Amino acid sequence: MFSKKVYSTDSVYGIARDLPLNYVERREVDHRLIENLTKNRHIVIYGSSKQGKTSLRKRCLEAEEYINIQCSNRWVLVDIHSAILKAVGYQITQSIKKTAAGKQKIMASIEGGISFLNFLKGKGTVSGDAEKTKSTEITLESLELDAEDVNDIIAALKAVKFKKYIVLEDFHYLSTETQKDFAVALKAFHEASEFCFIIIGVWLEENRLIVYNGDLTGRVIAIDADKWNNKELRQVIDDGAKLLNIEFSEHFKNILISESFESVYIVQEVCAKACRESGVSETLDKCRLIGNNLYVHELIKSVVNQQSGRYMSFITQFSEGFQDTRLEMHKWLLYPILIANLKELEQGLTYARIREILQSHHPQKKDLNPGNLTQALQSTASLQVKKDIKPIILDYDQTNRRLNVVDRWFFIWLANQNRNDLLIAAELFD
Repeated sequence: MFSKKVYSTDSVYGIARDLPLNYVERREVDHRLIENLTKNRHIVIYGSSKQGKTSLRKRCLEAEEYINIQCSNRWVLVDIHSAILKAVGYQITQSIKKTAAGKQKIMASIEGGISFLNFLKGKGTVSGDAEKTKSTEITLESLELDAEDVNDIIAALKAVKFKKYIVLEDFHYLSTETQKDFAVALKAFHEASEFCFIIIGVWLEENRLIVYNGDLTGRVIAIDADKWNNKELRQVIDDGAKLLNIEFSEHFKNILISESFESVYIVQEVCAKACRESGVSETLDKCRLIGNNLYVHELIKSVVNQQSGRYMSFITQFSEGFQDTRLEMHKWLLYPILIANLKELEQGLTYARIREILQSHHPQKKDLNPGNLTQALQSTASLQVKKDIKPIILDYDQTNRRLNVVDRWFFIWLANQNRNDLLIAAELFD
């Protein structure tokens, strides 16, 4: 039925800061997240890039229910803790005092009054006879904290009666060591407080944080936001079409869904391009059928080819590794990726398969040290972060020992490239 409200094509199918107008709830994703928000456990939302992880959080949580922390590749544990305190309202400055480990303490202060009971003695300066009263409005001048100590961070959050969820976006940008350090801190947050974290990252490994800290077993719930089935993708198309008062032909929808590699982002972008090529820039007065005269495969190819420069840069930069080495392991990790068929690549390349290929093609052949291969695979994400490759394209699942492509556009781009040209670009010669 025609909607009286007029929407622009870009606001319906384009990438927006707000929740998509044609957002589709997925039972196995949205409902699972909502059900677990009240279970007092930390939540990890994971999946490939641009598969709706952030939109899921925006849909299931009201803005006033959480604070949002955008992780940086240069952060260590201290920076995460400091960012949390800043988001709560604390002003952070460096103290002249040092921790027992010899690191600088921080001073955390907050403007205005704070009402609380029995504040941790020795951590702050209070005015008046606050300690003699059960509940008093006092001015907290400053807290002297060890920013690495999760107990100090918990005390500071309790001091202001913080009750919201703490969202850590782009957790995958953190170094592996920082992720491991936070996995340890996360267990302390669970044991010593009621604060709950929602961690969002680009990977396909359900138990990543548990791999980093086995004590998190039973304390973390993982939500797989990666999968979109055909019915859900069709609803994305149809719900957007209703807002624009158009209909896409069945042929258009069938081809788009079958060639999208289950990427909702590709579906959205191709629908937007189809609308533009059909002269639809906003909601129409009269319903129109579009798609019959469009070559869907070419539309998909043209949309994905917009990322061609980024993918070629990825191949060049990834092949360089962290530095020049004799074995050039990161360059050779690209070899199995660039020669694999798409079906095998979509399932992820196992450690055994990668080793088999490299023992046949790497200059070291069967003398290649398995330890060097393992080390290179485990640093796959950190290398991309260091090279500022965003979003990341490859990620290694340590649990299942599998190298995954976590950028679904890459599948389609690869399908339309001359593989020999890519091997030459990566300086890989058999």
